[in-house]
Amino acid sequence: MSTASEHAGEAALSICEALLLALNDHGLLPEHEIVGVLRDAAATHEMAVGAERDMDNHRAVAELINAIILGGNSVRRS
Repeated sequence: MSTASEHAGEAALSICEALLLALNDHGLLPEHEIVGVLRDAAATHEMAVGAERDMDNHRAVAELINAIILGGNSVRRS
């Protein structure tokens, strides 16, 4: 069963992806900059410190962001 928090996370991810696509489509941010933003976000979670429970969460978030980079979901690649 999904929680409200999971729904909020999915909504935030969809909104961010749409914003990144719009920035690229309108020529406001090139693909390499968008990938850079995503890499920075992943690195933030990869370098996070805290309780082991929190670290598992940060690792999962970093893995998801890195999968988005590899999949090209947030950039319309030609």
